[in-house]
Amino acid sequence: MELEVYSFFSGLGLLDLGFEKAGFNIVFVNEYNQTFLEAYQYARRNSKHIPAYGYSSCDVKKYLSDDEWEKTFPEYNQRQDKLVGFIGGPPCPDFSIAGKNRGKDGKNGQLTSVYVSLIVKRQPDFFVFENVKGLYRTQKHRDFYDKMKRKLYRNGYSLFDSIENALEYGVPQNRDRLILVGFKRKTFGKKIDFQLGVHKKYKLENIKKVSWPTMTPFKINSKSIAPSNIIRELTIEYWFNKNDVQKHINNKDVFGVRTKEKFYEIKEGDLRGKSFKRLHRWRFSPTAAYGHNEVHLHPYLPRRISVAEALAIQSVNKKFVVKTDISLSDKFKMVGNGVPFLLAKGIAFDILSYILKYERTNKHE
Repeated sequence: MELEVYSFFSGLGLLDLGFEKAGFNIVFVNEYNQTFLEAYQYARRNSKHIPAYGYSSCDVKKYLSDDEWEKTFPEYNQRQDKLVGFIGGPPCPDFSIAGKNRGKDGKNGQLTSVYVSLIVKRQPDFFVFENVKGLYRTQKHRDFYDKMKRKLYRNGYSLFDSIENALEYGVPQNRDRLILVGFKRKTFGKKIDFQLGVHKKYKLENIKKVSWPTMTPFKINSKSIAPSNIIRELTIEYWFNKNDVQKHINNKDVFGVRTKEKFYEIKEGDLRGKSFKRLHRWRFSPTAAYGHNEVHLHPYLPRRISVAEALAIQSVNKKFVVKTDISLSDKFKMVGNGVPFLLAKGIAFDILSYILKYERTNKHE
């Protein structure tokens, strides 16, 4: 059975990439920011796969129109021998504690309602909604989130959500994301025993028990042997080496700063400040959101993290390249906003495993 996926709020496409690697067919990509959309296409320039319905930078609200939908996707309702899914993470600054925190009424916050309305109206067989944990754990946002869930349930979806930490999937960053998965009861029946997190590699409680190194004096190009009792796959240095970041095309994409003394004063592994945190080579990163207020320094070089290194921290393959002729701000924004690749792939395999299980059970019956 073919598994078709429509991607909304696609950004650089790290969520999509996870689903592609799990075997889903991305048939449509929608990203309002034209620069991001071009970067998405450039990163896949050598791929043989082209979305059947192409790429679009239209406002997602356009697809609530029946005329526009039928004109754009004339074969959408022909579901024989295929399942259709929607995936997307509407922009989340309005639900982030560290962001604008304007909630459902913010310009970006309203897009969550639009995405839910699109799901309800177009009735895909399954969907994925991804966002910041603030939507789930902050009370005023949680009320809105629960309202959206009730709307989805009333319109035929069984729902499964969880705060998933990227570390548990092998990503070298301590980053929580809200994942909501819905399955259409008309397609899969009333008893849906789906479970999120089946494809985790580690348990967070075990990761926290590790005696991770704390701080060491900063020294340019210093040598350091990995402690024997850590999980190397979850360290910055492991991924920098795995992705050969020094030779990566995006390794020269680095922000400078006016006060260079900070490059030398901050110890390796000192994450105490809100900004200008120096990563430790034998630890994981606290996040991958590299904006103006979240400056991360290289463990043993007197500079900030490069785009190539940010991609490595997002667990993306070393062949993945961000288009070079766009602004540094946009590069870091699109990389930082993306769903960590291995987390995305884990969620995709959770869904795939359930669908395959359902198919086997259905055929047997």
